[in-house]
This record gives sequence, structure tokens and C-alpha cells, in this order.
Amino acid sequence: MTSTDPAAIATTHLQHALHQERAHHDRCRATLAAMVDGAQEHVVTGEDVSASGADAEVLGYQLRSHAKAMRELPEGPLFFGRLDTDRQSLHIGRLRITERPADPPLVVDWRAPVSRAFYQAGARDPQGVSVRRRFGWAPGSRGDSADLTGLEDEHLDRGESRASEIVAREIERPRVGPMRDIAATIQPEQDDLVRGDLAVSMCVQGAPGTGKTAVGLHRAAYLLYTHPQRIRRGGLLILGPNRTFLTYISQVLPALGETGVRQSTLGEALGEALGAGVAARNAGSGVDGARAAVLKHDVRMAEVLRRALYARVGGGAGSVDSVVVPDGSYRWRVSAEELGRIVAGVRGEGPPYAVGRERVRTRVVRRIQAQAERRAGPQSNAWVRKVSGARAVREYVDAVWPRVRPEEVVAPLLGDPDVLEAAADGLLDGDEQQALLWTKPPRSWKSARWSAADLVLLDEVAGLIEHPKGYGHVVVDEAQDLSPMECRAIARRAPFGSLTVLGDLAQGTTPWAARSWETVLRHLGKPDAVVVPLTTGFRVPRAVLALANRLLERLDVEVPAARSLRGDGELRFRAADGDLVGAVVDAVRDALGREGSVGVVAADGDVGWVREALGAAGIAAGGADELGARVAVVPASAVKGLEYDHVVAVEPAAIVEAEERGLHRLYVVVTRAVAGLEVVHGRPLPF
Repeated sequence: MTSTDPAAIATTHLQHALHQERAHHDRCRATLAAMVDGAQEHVVTGEDVSASGADAEVLGYQLRSHAKAMRELPEGPLFFGRLDTDRQSLHIGRLRITERPADPPLVVDWRAPVSRAFYQAGARDPQGVSVRRRFGWAPGSRGDSADLTGLEDEHLDRGESRASEIVAREIERPRVGPMRDIAATIQPEQDDLVRGDLAVSMCVQGAPGTGKTAVGLHRAAYLLYTHPQRIRRGGLLILGPNRTFLTYISQVLPALGETGVRQSTLGEALGEALGAGVAARNAGSGVDGARAAVLKHDVRMAEVLRRALYARVGGGAGSVDSVVVPDGSYRWRVSAEELGRIVAGVRGEGPPYAVGRERVRTRVVRRIQAQAERRAGPQSNAWVRKVSGARAVREYVDAVWPRVRPEEVVAPLLGDPDVLEAAADGLLDGDEQQALLWTKPPRSWKSARWSAADLVLLDEVAGLIEHPKGYGHVVVDEAQDLSPMECRAIARRAPFGSLTVLGDLAQGTTPWAARSWETVLRHLGKPDAVVVPLTTGFRVPRAVLALANRLLERLDVEVPAARSLRGDGELRFRAADGDLVGAVVDAVRDALGREGSVGVVAADGDVGWVREALGAAGIAAGGADELGARVAVVPASAVKGLEYDHVVAVEPAAIVEAEERGLHRLYVVVTRAVAGLEVVHGRPLPF
């Protein structure tokens, strides 16, 4: 007898639908395995292709890269959604899966134009979609079809519009391990940013928990998919604030099918740009005083460095009456007046220093060539090369426009008061110059110990000498902490490419942190970039954001307050009553009674005793870079960009007092909580 109970009918329909979708997933899994095997077969076949050496090498590289990328795809569910229209049903996933290239795909890549309706369609604008289906997978699924545990249909053609429980569960799932991709949960406003035009630079002012980092990473994946040749030709660079943060986000792009994207800190990129020289070996070994560091990051240093570099130009001209080049029975001569005009003309054109040096050489040779051709007719290329390498020409160019390394410019500037005074006249006052000078100058630039800020100065000079190779697109996270000089270093790496700038002015914690995006974008060379605010929080609970917004009112930045879609989560305060150590241990034990990761965040100077106290209490705790640890003790200075289900914030007053922008640091700390925040304090709260 057939049941007429609506609940029983719905359960039967659900089980039937799940059975069909699991069968489709099995088919997709088998097809993907065949695609991986096929990619390797293409490598073997390609090795036998008859082609020129260069073409064969390029083809082989492309085939091997594709096969490697296919083999390295992470395990996991192959689709997370489905779109039903009048004509077809399309499964949406992280990678296109098809049995044969000409056949309709079993799974459509989430970045394909047809997939956009999955994120943008709604009851008011169904965009041709009759039903949008979302799939619920067991947490941590490695792609077993049995892990498909639920599905959710939204009938847009009937005007249905409701919040997705599957999306809510995915967003609220405990945060253990590296950051996950959000391809299944992208919201319409995030999707607009992800699919923005490659040619347009954008700045995302994202409040805590709004997904700005995820948006930037998914935008990188989208651009690689949509403009593969242009992006791969120029390269794509992702810059993060520290190595811990980069480790945390490192699995997002591979999960989206994109491997081989360079992810680096700016300091690493600057160090690599120095090459394998002495400066690279000593990079980061020096330490600056607070005032010296601030001055080195000041944009005025750009002009100081330019003056110091170009002070070398023309220095030897006074000792040169003329350039005389013997040529068989002839002697060709370029007068001092002509030489002076050549140098002045090149300098007025403002080319990179190394280019200017070669222009001087070329124009001197042209003057000699003109004399020779008036007397004996056209000269061969071999003759021109001979004159260009003549001793008199070489010595003149070396004297008037000497070859120079960045270290040879910066070291005298920081070690010799007279050199610094000449370059900084009218830009830096006497006290500022004194603060910049090394206390004990090294005997030579080869033995100098370069600080992190010095690398920025060296890169500025390197950029004046020769423009670096630019990237097609650069994603810059935590950009609010960049100094003007660091922005200039990034701008040199994307002179013709575009930028995705991510950050939150309220989370600026460096002494040079930005107060406005207008200033940052100007120094980045993209003054016309559009600034888009993200204010809807999906991660941080409402109670925690309410506390953060109270702090926001006291910060010296104008950014819109965030609002949270999450009504769950807890905010608790625990007064230590004279026993701060015991209160911290008790708070961590309480957090361990709940599901998810626990981040214990304290002022940098308090991390040692906090770790010892937890160890004495039998609680194992890892550090900020141990992403799989259940409990992590994290210094406040390293917590930016990370997130934990439960955060225990230790003595907020100490966090605030530890640095100049301590309130901003505390704002960062309290907004790392995904499920609950407990504030442990023995002193009055700075809220």
C-alpha cells in the first residue's frame, strides 16, 4: 500500500534523489581517474612528437605540468551544487569533469560563465534557473559517495527564497587545520568581486569575517581560469603578511584546481630579488630602532635614495677633456662639451640607471660613427661593437656613469653622515638623519647586516637601476599594514598588471599602517582602483562583532561597522581575582569541552608563561604555525589572518600596552573567534 503521509513521501523522494546523486558522483570519480591517466598518456605520446627543439620543449613542459596538476588534485567531493533549467541539469564543482572533450560535462567548473547563476540567481531574478540544489557532505569527506548525506532544493521558478541550512552549517563548521575554500558558499556580493575584470584593480575593505581573504584567493583562481595565457605569461603573485598566514591559506588554490601559484611574503620577494649576493645572505640579520624603522618606511626615502644614486652620475666628467678612440690610422675624438650634452640629455630623459648608462655609451659611439662615416662611408656592425668596447669609451662611461649595486648606494647612505646629509638635504632634518645612521658602520657594504626595512631601501635602488619583471596580477592581503615604501616595491612588480588589494583599516597595527585607502592605492600606483566595502560577516558571531564595534569607535580610521549573520556564538568575561594563571587554565579547559580549535592569544611577552601554565596543567598546546593542533598559544602580533573556533584572549590591557597601536591589535585578537570568545583579565578592560 502506498503511503500518503507527506513526511514519508518527502523522505522517500529524498532517499531516491540521494541514490541518484551518489551514482552520478561515482561516475564522476571514475571519469576523473581516467582524465588523470589520460594526462599522463599525453605526456608519453608528446615525447614522440616530431617538432623543433624549442617547440618540443614547450609542449613537453605544458603536458608535464598539466599531468602533475591533475595528480596533485586534493581528494574531496567533486560537486557541491546543481542547476536545473528548462533544457538541462548542470552539476557545479571545483573542476570540470567530462568523459570526452566534445561531450557535455558531468561537472561544470564553478568559474565557468554558466555557473554564475548558481551564486547570483534568486526568486526575483531566477536567470533561467528553475531549481538550485545544494549538496551536504560529511565534514572532512575525501570524496566517498556515501558521504553525500543531504541535499536542499530551492525552487526559484516558484518564487522560493530562503536561507540555506547547508550553507550555514558549512560556514559554521569547526575551524581545524588550514583555511578551506568557499566555492560552495560564495555570496552574490563576493561573487561580483571574484569575477571582476582582469584589467581593473580593486581594493576590498573587508570587516572581520566577511571573507576578504577567501575572495582574493578565489579571484586569483578565477583569473587563472578565465585568462590562462595572459596570467601565466605574466605570472600571478600572492603576497601575505607572514609565513604562518601563507601556510594557513596554502591549500585553498590547490583545492580549486590551481597549483604552482607563487605565494610569498613581501620580505621574501625582496630578498629573492637581491639574488645570491652578499646582501641576500645577510638579509634580515640587522635590527633597527623604532624610529629608524619608521623613517626607512617613509616615502621621503625614495627621493633620498634617488639623489644618492644619481649623485654618482657625472662625477668623473671633470677629469675627462675628451674621448679619443684610435681606429687604424685615424683617431676619432668626442669633445668634453659634446660629452656633457650627452650625459645631460640622457639624465633629463629619466631612464632606469642601467639603461641610462648604456644610452651614454651608445650616443658616444654614434658621434664617433658619424665622423667615421663622413670620412669612409657606412661602418659594419662589427666595427660598431669594436668601438663600443674600446678602452677609452669604457673608461669614460665608468667614470661618468659608473656601474653600481644597490648595496653600494645604501651602505654609504646609512654609514656616512656626509653622504646622508647631501642626499637628504631639505627632506630629513638633522635629528632624523642621526636616527637613520648606523651606530657602528661596517667596514664595507659586503659585511653589512641588513634589516628588514633595509631590504625595502635596497629594492627601491634596484628598481631605479633596472625595472624588475612585472606580474600579470598581484593579490595583496593585509594591505593596511604596508608602508609607503613597501607599496612602491609592490607597484614595481605590477607596472602594467592589475592588483587585488585586501585589508581592513581597523586592523592596521604597524607604526606606518594606513589611515585611508586613497593613500595606499596612490603609492601602489593604482590611484583609480575602486574601493569596495564588505560589511556582512559570515564567520564572527554577532556578540563578538558587537564587542569589536565598540572598539572600532575608538580607532582613528573611518570604516563602516560590520554586521554578522550569525546569531549563535558566545562572549564571556572571566575576572582573574588575583590568579590570572589559574583563570587562563580554567578558560582553556572550558573551551576544550566544546567542539573545535582553541586559540589562546596573549601579548607577546606573556606567551611564555601562558604556555608553561598550560603544560603544567597537562594541556598540550602548539604554536601559531601548528595548524592541526587542538590548542594553540599565539602571540598577539602573529594572530592576524588566523581564526579559531574558540579564542581565549589573555589580559587585554597588556595587549594594548605592548605597542603603539595596541587598540588596533586588540581589535584583531577579539575578531579571530568563530564560535566563542572568552576574555580573561586581572586588570580593568580597555573596552
